[in-house]
Amino acid sequence: MLNENIKAIRKSKGLSQEELAVKLNVVRQTISKWEQGLSVPDSDLLISLSEALETPVSTLLGKTITEPAADDVKAIAEKLEVINLQLARKKAAKRKILHGCFLALCVFVVILLAVFMVWNSPYQNWNYDDPETAVIGVGLHSLEWLFVRAAPFLVLGGIAGACMTRKKG
Repeated sequence: MLNENIKAIRKSKGLSQEELAVKLNVVRQTISKWEQGLSVPDSDLLISLSEALETPVSTLLGKTITEPAADDVKAIAEKLEVINLQLARKKAAKRKILHGCFLALCVFVVILLAVFMVWNSPYQNWNYDDPETAVIGVGLHSLEWLFVRAAPFLVLGGIAGACMTRKKG
């Protein structure tokens, strides 16, 4: 009965075994043994224990104490609130990274498109009689052709993504 009362009162006060052990100047294992019923505190420690738990000795030695359900619900609600805050921060950080990536995609595509305009396809003046030059020239032309065709879709996708991931509110 004493072991159950110690545990119930300690938990209702929101103390861990370690915290109670520090208050009583004993090791955590001592508190654990008391709560498991493997040992009992001596009279001096029993008085210190009642003071630390702000509970009369008679209550510690008396009938079994049950923890109030309201404290359990409150403790669980507080823990859930902390977890929800952590998840919200993670979600906001991911959204911010995605937003930056979409904006970077738009800027990259526009810059690359400008480079292709200024560059003016110098490979078109190459001598295509040489097979190696011909292969490289055709490859460059294919990449440029694909990019110019895909660029508007990439920019629109980047803008749409940036709009969808922007901070709301």
